[in-house]
Amino acid sequence: MRLIRSAVLYTALALGANPAFAAPDLAPLLQGDMRKLVLADAPSEALDAVVVDAADTEVPLASYRGRYVLVNFWATWCAPCRAEMPALDRLQAELGGERFAVVTIATGRNPVPAIKDFFADEGITSLPMLRDPRQALARQMAVLGLPVSVILDPEGREIARMQGDARWDGPEAKALIAALIAAEDQGGAATAHGSGRP
Repeated sequence: MRLIRSAVLYTALALGANPAFAAPDLAPLLQGDMRKLVLADAPSEALDAVVVDAADTEVPLASYRGRYVLVNFWATWCAPCRAEMPALDRLQAELGGERFAVVTIATGRNPVPAIKDFFADEGITSLPMLRDPRQALARQMAVLGLPVSVILDPEGREIARMQGDARWDGPEAKALIAALIAAEDQGGAATAHGSGRP
């Protein structure tokens, strides 16, 4: 009997400490542009995906494990993508760090000089210049149309997705990200173990 009670208690503590299970609690925060965010019923399986930077160096998506990640798929030719990029840059500058990161990935044919020119013209300084030139990651993640933003939990699993652009530096988005960071802080001891956080 003691073993059963211990197992039930352990399971309850493990579920309560896992930030992936905080996703349903985000429902009251789906206000303004965040109403377009669709919460997953359950976290997806983490992908072993690799993208490349401006110098064609491979960057594993797993290098961001241990924090919540807003992955934004965009393209230089996509007007809504370009319109929301400065807001993503401001969000990363304000809230990015050990608990959260914005990761922008140009998918498809996006010449590096065009990306660099756009970043320079718009003053984008806080975002990574990552690319998915063959759309391998976009296909793996079933990205149809652009822009698409996907929120990954600290284990690299998808917990929410938005099709279309949003004001990511607005109060609604910041409240949602702050709630994720708070959820990780509360369960940090459980999630930091084996998380791969630098």
